[in-house]
Amino acid sequence: MKESEENRTEVQRRSERELVVTRTVNAPAHLVFEAWTKADLFRQWWVPKSYGLNLVSCQLDVRPGGQYRLAFLHEGSTMEFFGTYLEVTPNTRLVWTNEEAEGETITTVTFEATAGQTLITVHDLYPSAEAVDTGSTGAMPEVLNQLDELLALLKSKEQAA
Repeated sequence: MKESEENRTEVQRRSERELVVTRTVNAPAHLVFEAWTKADLFRQWWVPKSYGLNLVSCQLDVRPGGQYRLAFLHEGSTMEFFGTYLEVTPNTRLVWTNEEAEGETITTVTFEATAGQTLITVHDLYPSAEAVDTGSTGAMPEVLNQLDELLALLKSKEQAA
């Protein structure tokens, strides 16, 4: 699915250490939150298809102090991403650490509901200016397109129920 002009993903560098990604999706905040917090849904959209990665493990313990761990197969080796959830406010906000790189990146995702749509804002605070360039924010437009596709399915199932 190609992103529409109205639901474009915007990526901005806000400071030396901060990147912010915004995207409006056509689904209510509770469905968007579920897609970010339920492992069976998360694994359907999080990995950019164009990267050729295989998500072999997705563990999400979404509560303050809970851990997450994602494992990918890439070119014959395994890459892991992991961290700790710091804040969990249902349907509104998630904050977690990214602990696999040097220094700790803090990611804050907010979900702002407006007339059946949700504005997603992903704010990454990196430990250094150099770390910003090694972040995965470049994949966000593609994964948010994939999220939009999943949300369309979830929304139609919810409406049919």
